[in-house]
Amino acid sequence: MRDTKESRLLLVLLVAIAFALITVDIRGGRNSPVDGARQAAAAVFGPVENGLSSAVDPVGNAVSAIRDSGGRHDRLAALEKENAALKAKLGSDDRNRSRLNQLQKTLKLAGEGQYGIKGAQVIAIGSAQGFSWTITIDVGADDGIKRDMTVLNGDGLVGRVTTVGPNTATVLLANDPDFTVGTRMEGSDELGFASGQGDRPLRVELLNGKAEVKKGDRLVTFGSQADKPFVPGVPVGVVSRVDPSNGGLTRTIYVTPYVSFTKLDIVGVVVQAPKKDPRDEVLPTKPKPVPTPTVTVTVTPSASAGPNSNADDQQQ
Repeated sequence: MRDTKESRLLLVLLVAIAFALITVDIRGGRNSPVDGARQAAAAVFGPVENGLSSAVDPVGNAVSAIRDSGGRHDRLAALEKENAALKAKLGSDDRNRSRLNQLQKTLKLAGEGQYGIKGAQVIAIGSAQGFSWTITIDVGADDGIKRDMTVLNGDGLVGRVTTVGPNTATVLLANDPDFTVGTRMEGSDELGFASGQGDRPLRVELLNGKAEVKKGDRLVTFGSQADKPFVPGVPVGVVSRVDPSNGGLTRTIYVTPYVSFTKLDIVGVVVQAPKKDPRDEVLPTKPKPVPTPTVTVTVTPSASAGPNSNADDQQQ
């Protein structure tokens, strides 16, 4: 449309008419004379508006979903973090319960043997000091620990202290090949010397070559002079195999230790020996033997095996 005087006049006229219609519509309220025209326009342009709204709404919904997804992601991350913390707490509680049980067993054994102990936790394993089977515990000279002290746990003999630092100490385990401890057999009091063999049973040389010993017999520590490095009465293990007696001066047996040397955590260092030898008092209670069920078979003679069966057979 060209910009002429007539076009400008038409534009002014249309604007004036529009303002006039708006004024009449406002003053008329519900009875507005232009209400019919408005409804007709709505009938014509309503479907177009709805179509545009339908086309635009998915985009708006998608934008809202993207905006909300950030919040959902944050909530999910928070839940995952909370679950991880809960799992860690449960795991920590399980570990604490395990340590508490170990400590209680160790205190029970120490109480039965009247050993004065210093509780410790295993913080390292290895052969840094030149030994094959050693552990490092978190107590040392500042805690009253000295070289050649007996180390035990709730199951029995763990080893002996070999090196002491201010806050830590190294323990040579009883299954180390360089480890030797005097033993005494439960009941018979037969003496011997047990030596470590790594992950195999302890090898024990009994001083009496004709000693009567059998599988299942139990051994404790015999003790050392001045109770160093070993105090008496600490459970060592159970006889698992006996070599045949060959008439020699000694007899060899093999003993499965009570202690699992690959599962050490809480231990006790004996800082005060008992006033008297506890002998066999610290050994665990023997399991009761399981009775062997007996089966009684009763033979019932058949009906054809009566007293006249032979006579009947002869007549036939």
